[in-house]
Amino acid sequence: MHDVVIVGAGPVGLFLARELALAGVRPVVLDRLPGRSGEQKANGLVGQVLRLLDHRGLHEPLSGSPDAPRPVARFVFGAFPLDLALLPGNPLYALPVPQQRIEEVLEGSAGELGVTVRRGCEVTGFTQDATGVTVEYHGPDGTGRLRARYLVGADGGRSTVRKLAGIGFPGVTSPDPVSRIAHVRPPEGIRTTDAGEVLLPGCPTPFRPYTHTRTEHGVFVLSPFNPDAVMIATMEWGGPPVDQGTPLTLDELRASVRRVTGADLPLTPARTAGPFTPRRTVGHNTRLAERYRDGRVLLVGDAAHVHAATGGPGLNLGLQDAANLSWKLAAELRGWAPPGLLDSYHRERHPIGRRVFMHSQAQIALMAPGPGTTALRALVGELLSHEDNLARIAALMAGSDIRYDTGCPHPAAGRFAPDLTLTTADGKLRLAELARSGRPLLLGLAGGGSLGPAGRAAGWRDRVDLVTAECAEPPAGALLLRPDGYVAWACEVGEADPEGLERALRTWFGAPRH
Repeated sequence: MHDVVIVGAGPVGLFLARELALAGVRPVVLDRLPGRSGEQKANGLVGQVLRLLDHRGLHEPLSGSPDAPRPVARFVFGAFPLDLALLPGNPLYALPVPQQRIEEVLEGSAGELGVTVRRGCEVTGFTQDATGVTVEYHGPDGTGRLRARYLVGADGGRSTVRKLAGIGFPGVTSPDPVSRIAHVRPPEGIRTTDAGEVLLPGCPTPFRPYTHTRTEHGVFVLSPFNPDAVMIATMEWGGPPVDQGTPLTLDELRASVRRVTGADLPLTPARTAGPFTPRRTVGHNTRLAERYRDGRVLLVGDAAHVHAATGGPGLNLGLQDAANLSWKLAAELRGWAPPGLLDSYHRERHPIGRRVFMHSQAQIALMAPGPGTTALRALVGELLSHEDNLARIAALMAGSDIRYDTGCPHPAAGRFAPDLTLTTADGKLRLAELARSGRPLLLGLAGGGSLGPAGRAAGWRDRVDLVTAECAEPPAGALLLRPDGYVAWACEVGEADPEGLERALRTWFGAPRH
């Protein structure tokens, strides 16, 4: 019997498999496609997830740099440019990297931990009982069955697992906007201003690259990722009828650019090889699963929620679903999970999905054409000129406004761990480097009290790493980190709070080993 069957070998399914393997669990991944999809999907990673990947040592292979993730100076919300450069404590991180590369890195890393991906295997049914799940599939060698203790659907918005489980997927579907996107050769006649904005021939309005720009006729995006391939995208409301049975052509995209911007751009295929197939999306679909767990069946990523891609929240949301679920599922499988731990996956992540549900719809509404929207944008623009409002939107887009209810009143509790530079017995390290193992971590800082083998945490040494360190400005006397990077408990500098520590250890990591 397998520990876990994961359906779907996209980024979320692969990351979940890696996290489970890191925790000593044996997952197997099934994917209906014979190989990695060549379709261009996500163009990068945005938000808190970059710090999570840094905790696992995955930021460097994705970014090509050994440096820690850094906040971006500019971003976008509902086609409003967000100037974040002067924002104190800017929480918004972003990394342009194609989804194909993300999947390549994650699959390679999971493979090093012994994860098996079985491709060309389409799930056709399953049954669950008190001890496990029997999964039926059709693969290259015909039909087959797998038996596992748990089944996880990471198989996208049209999730077979979710449908077979009978989990409702309520939400909102709209026929607008129509989105068109393609990677093309840099069009002739485009100029860049000294301010870094782009001027299109025949269009007096400058456009900021890598961001959504609203006009009275739609939305335009131009992202010059490299000298040989420029991504051009449009969004239109109430445009000409679309034949969804035919693929998007560059002529159709050119006509859409003309309607939205007034510029006539000759478009030709990109010179660089890659997944640059033009893609059209009609309408937007915003849905949230009624529950993320049904017995021994769980949902992660787009199987649990779908929404507009504006602002790039998808992988930020889905990969953190996987991080939240993996350690709880591993604790259940390894026998030390306290009662209710696995149920806390839905309790913590469902409200976050609902929050993205809300702000993705709000952004689409703010980009629609019409005088009413224009007036609303004038008001929202005024609000965003105030630093506190800008900070709230930046935190919303980053997902750093998440605070789980951990039962601890300290300000750091329930939030993602701060990025600290520490002095330990092994020299100077970043906190992210101590988190590579994916194990819970009890970090004693200056004045944090006794956290060694004789302390209250000794009974959890089999599952919690204990580290004593110093840092220049400790945010707490001690921090208890969950494997997903969130602080389960903290105490003030100079205060040990042994009762609070033991309570948190029992709540999140089960009974001590005597």
